[in-house]
Amino acid sequence: MIRFALAGNPNSGKTTLFNGLTGSTAHVGNWPGVTVDKKEGVYKKLNEPIQIIDLPGIYSLSPYTPEEVVARNYILDEQPDCVINIVDATNLERNLYLTTQIMEIDVPMVIALNMMDEVEKEGDVIYEKYLELELGVPVVKISALKEQGLDELMERAYNSYKKDRSGVTVLKETSLNHLINDVKIALKGQKVLNPLFHAVKLVESDELEVSMHNNIVAMVEEFKNTHQDSTFGTDFEALVADGRYKYICKHFSPAIKKKNKDKFKETKSNKADKILTHKIWGIPIFILVLFSIFHLTFAEDFLYLGSIFNLPSLEDLGLVNEHGPINFGVKLLSCIYDGAIFSPGCIINNLWNEVIIGEIFGALQTLIENSGLSYWAVGLLNNGIIDGICGVLSFLPWILVLFMLFSILEDSGYMARIAFILDKLFRKFGLSGRAFLPMIMGFGCSVPAMINTRTLADSKEKIATIRVIPFFSCGAKLPILTAISGAIVAGGVGNADIITFGMYLLGITCAIISVLFMRSTTLKGETPPFIMELPTYRLPRFKNLMLHLWDKAKHFIEKAFTIILASTIVIWVLTHFNFGWSFLGDDKINNSILANIGKLVQPIFTPLGFGSQLGEFGWVFIVAAVVGLIAKENVITTFSTLATCVIAILSLEIGGLDYMAEDGIDAVRVMIMATNISVPALISFIAFNMTTIPCFAAVATARAELNEKNTFSGTLLFWIFASYVIASVIYTVGTWWWTLFIWLAVFAIVGVIIKLRNKSLKKEN
Repeated sequence: MIRFALAGNPNSGKTTLFNGLTGSTAHVGNWPGVTVDKKEGVYKKLNEPIQIIDLPGIYSLSPYTPEEVVARNYILDEQPDCVINIVDATNLERNLYLTTQIMEIDVPMVIALNMMDEVEKEGDVIYEKYLELELGVPVVKISALKEQGLDELMERAYNSYKKDRSGVTVLKETSLNHLINDVKIALKGQKVLNPLFHAVKLVESDELEVSMHNNIVAMVEEFKNTHQDSTFGTDFEALVADGRYKYICKHFSPAIKKKNKDKFKETKSNKADKILTHKIWGIPIFILVLFSIFHLTFAEDFLYLGSIFNLPSLEDLGLVNEHGPINFGVKLLSCIYDGAIFSPGCIINNLWNEVIIGEIFGALQTLIENSGLSYWAVGLLNNGIIDGICGVLSFLPWILVLFMLFSILEDSGYMARIAFILDKLFRKFGLSGRAFLPMIMGFGCSVPAMINTRTLADSKEKIATIRVIPFFSCGAKLPILTAISGAIVAGGVGNADIITFGMYLLGITCAIISVLFMRSTTLKGETPPFIMELPTYRLPRFKNLMLHLWDKAKHFIEKAFTIILASTIVIWVLTHFNFGWSFLGDDKINNSILANIGKLVQPIFTPLGFGSQLGEFGWVFIVAAVVGLIAKENVITTFSTLATCVIAILSLEIGGLDYMAEDGIDAVRVMIMATNISVPALISFIAFNMTTIPCFAAVATARAELNEKNTFSGTLLFWIFASYVIASVIYTVGTWWWTLFIWLAVFAIVGVIIKLRNKSLKKEN
């Protein structure tokens, strides 16, 4: 199949173009480094299908970072049929630096002038025909975001790939031109592919080129001994860079006509940055933005209007009786208002649970009950599978709303600013602001977040970042947060959005403290510099947001009906059979295989608040946490699957219980009722699941990214140790406030030991 590679600077719109050409839903974020590996798709509008490869964003073909290595190696070694060089037309001269490097490779290429809609909005003009003449390759104006000019781009790329093209260099006007030609001839004599590109890199003393062609290095060294530039001396790399920029300014600048050439105009992005990246108010504004996101998603009293105006409930208005809402209309109204107006996230979630989960799955369970199937089959289908899956699906709207709001922050360019303002803070803890970008991706999923650490050049910084990424709660952990916080609030304690927001802040705080500890001990090293171009603020495109939401929903539903479905069946079986494989009824699950295993390890979790002190049903919390290692959604699935059994037992023990576990929150309330677990222990349980070993997929990704076996083993031990300590601190301090001083003393002693150790090592060195 014909292959076209997309190459360009970070944040130039490559992945947006890739999605527009292939119909894919690859992640798009308005910050550099979103793509760290190549993605593949197919363009089908020409006479034959074209495979499109989206390469990582790079500023240069000199491999200083892993993503630059990926892009360079693909173009040189895989030899695509054509390279489409995406150029940010709003910053043409800087983007053309990479263009001049790709031009030196013997590959057909086309220039895609992207973001032309923004150029035209400013009243500027780019003469693409002039640029095309100067570059010697086709130039096409496009807007990847609005999908304008894409068909013309592909037609010209298709026509170009049919013609051979030899590399050319813009360095012909420099003093190095003669040397480059001599090295090129020598490489050509050795039958090296792309001799011009390799010749330029050898002149720059590129490490990869020197190692591959050390027999020609002497030619470059001899030239250095006899020719020294008056400005750069023998630093030929700087001389080459200077030559490229001089050529760009001289030959390509006339292609741009600025409307306000001599008058500086402060952009809207600059005006916004004065506030959003303020050295004092930047971080408080970020915290306020985060809280607003959680309030919009989870608040049951939107803008606290119910509390402020003391609004009446539906029961006060006579619209609800002992049997519930008096009609279906009131039932729908109760999804929006009941003594307070619910947040948009809550309204969507309530409607989803009432109409989809409640009505459809409720009717399905009634059908199964009346089907005449045997007792165990009805129990497996209704209480095991359907209750388990519904317990997770009941949180889908919340997950999508939260994901959408975070996507808006990413696509707008705001998250890139957060990395910038946090760089100063992170630097004190041994990390650069660049490390924050993969961390914040962890709010969506830990797997791509860990892959994104490839943008970190320092290996120790990469290890520390991978280890704390699970502390940034992903969408899979959201059911745990919302179910338990919802159950706590239902018990008359706290506020759901504040509890959830607090747990996210806890994760961020624990991540920073953990990084400080690691960078002061086992991963001590220099903090790498952080240089990042801040992208222009842009309004996220509705279509892209919807595509991402659909992709997220599809992935979640597929997971629910595969991994989670299998887990619910296994959980139900292991709680309804004993070690002799005799079937047990719902009221005898405490004698099951799973119960006995859970009780065996239950004492280990006593310092965390959900161990031996919870009595006969405490093992359910242990089992839920362990099963959550497969997929974090399984934590609430376990509660939902076993809630009916616990209700059956409690009904027998207390003489009847008029209660049903209708969703994940209700299932957690059943477990609270069965164990009398305290609020500090519930918060501890959330924290443990947030910070412990993540799901199998994330663990496998960490294994692949960390490479060394010992480093990976240390990472697993770190997750276990950190989650145990964090959960223990929360439970003990929440239960006995005075233990705070004991923990502070312990941490102070550890800090002094670390400081003395580092001081001793410094003297030795």
